Amino acid sequence: MTDEVRPRARHRDGGPRLEADRLRALIRANAAVVEHLDLRSLLHGIIESAVTLVRARYGAIGVIGEDGGIEQFLHVGMPPEDVERIGHLPEGRGLLGALIDDPRPIRLTHITDDERSAGFPAGHPPMDSFLGVPIRVRDDVFGNLYLTDHLDGAFAPEDEELAASLAATAGIAIANARLYEESRYRELWSAATARTTHELLSRSGDESLELIADRVRGLADASLVAVLLPTPDDPTTLTVRHACGDATSGVVGLTVVVEGSLAGTAFRTAAPSLTTAIDESGYDTLLPAGEFGPAMALPLRGRDGVRGAIVVVRTAGARRFTEFDLDVAASFAGQAALALERADAAADRARVELLEDRDRIARDLHDHVIQQLFASGLSLQSIRSTLGPGPSADRVEEQIHALDATIRQIRTTIFELRQDPSAGGGLRAQIMRVAREQGSVLGLEPVVTFRGPVETMVGPDLAGDVLAVVREGLANVGRHTRSRQARLEVMADGAWVTVRVDDDGVTEDATTGAVPEPVPGHGHGLRNLRHRAQAYGGGCELQPLAPHGTRLEWRARTTKEAP
Repeated sequence: MTDEVRPRARHRDGGPRLEADRLRALIRANAAVVEHLDLRSLLHGIIESAVTLVRARYGAIGVIGEDGGIEQFLHVGMPPEDVERIGHLPEGRGLLGALIDDPRPIRLTHITDDERSAGFPAGHPPMDSFLGVPIRVRDDVFGNLYLTDHLDGAFAPEDEELAASLAATAGIAIANARLYEESRYRELWSAATARTTHELLSRSGDESLELIADRVRGLADASLVAVLLPTPDDPTTLTVRHACGDATSGVVGLTVVVEGSLAGTAFRTAAPSLTTAIDESGYDTLLPAGEFGPAMALPLRGRDGVRGAIVVVRTAGARRFTEFDLDVAASFAGQAALALERADAAADRARVELLEDRDRIARDLHDHVIQQLFASGLSLQSIRSTLGPGPSADRVEEQIHALDATIRQIRTTIFELRQDPSAGGGLRAQIMRVAREQGSVLGLEPVVTFRGPVETMVGPDLAGDVLAVVREGLANVGRHTRSRQARLEVMADGAWVTVRVDDDGVTEDATTGAVPEPVPGHGHGLRNLRHRAQAYGGGCELQPLAPHGTRLEWRARTTKEAP
């Protein structure tokens, strides 16, 4: 290239001295270009070096996108007020587009003389001479270098050669900068993957999804990230379980059809995918139209299959996602899915260990504690039989009843210990759950006991009524002042089921035996409990207890009476 420049330069004013100056300028320009590793800084450096090298007033680089248009346009020389007045960057038409369509140098003395010129937008400063050369990275055209308004009037052939030589150096520098940027980017994703994998092991449920979404959004420079999981009982749709970023209001909980949507395609095929416009991907029903543009979908694929998908979106007009972006993000999503599986497995192991421990405690209570209490009860009964009527005999009798109540309470505890806390359970488990919920509201823990085959005698329809009675009965305790204790007893005997709720509070209603008016916010109220009982041929009574307290007793047949 320098051999070609030398003979041509002698024909310009200044002779060999000018030739040497230009060669030195080219060397300086090449050196300035290759010192940059950040791609954006490199592109600005190329433009500034080119403008200085060929003595142009304005310079620009148009980066060509996958669709063949100008994806990125960087420029120097134009005052900020002119840029603001123009309002938009070139789109790749006219002479700029001609160089894209046919990547060979274009040199013009007057821009307006060329039929390919599309003119300038309103507010654009006047430009006359033009020089454009392609920038190739390996065998692909990365973009074009545009130079306008030579300070001496027109660009000479030597200027074209110098610009082409600089563009060749720029192509090598861009390739190196890309490799550096990709290496640094991959490093960031790898570090985030390791950190996220470790943190997911100590999180569960929505916390895990939140962590994954937040990490992806930060690394991918995204405007919005949504995590979608299969919709329960509907395999044809995915539901947004977590979203972070812009315009997330109302997104969580919405559904996307698997067939034909960006997220659904990633979920169904277990392969990541890209789109340049989210509105065309089947996801547009979840986002404000026109606000979002480039997007990618990542499958949460583990050893056990695909458990969901992550949709990553940028705002309209933002830089598009590349295949490299897709590759590193998909790798992160895959590792996150594996970490979620390991976290699930760890949680399952912990649950099994807990159940085994609870089962051991339940066996010990049954085999040792209850038997010892039962033996103590028999001893007390034996002592009671030797005593005549009187205070001593009465006290022994009270202790026998207290032991019986304790045994019933321990049996209830054994039953609760043998239930899987994560499972729905039968009626007993559901009653215990309601009792705990109401206890947290009341500020006291109800003592719950069961008698008889409650599980087998109470059918599904009646079970719903029993739970409503338990909830309302315990809520009624809250109406009484100074309640310090509440007892719940559920009994199944023959054809009847009985729910009894005792408390030690004070209420005026308890002195009359009347069923008080329902309290707002406490289900259907106590009056409706009587209607529930009557539907099964039973009844509901509210009675005072001595010295103070209230007993709610609800009875119903285990089979509903015919209307």
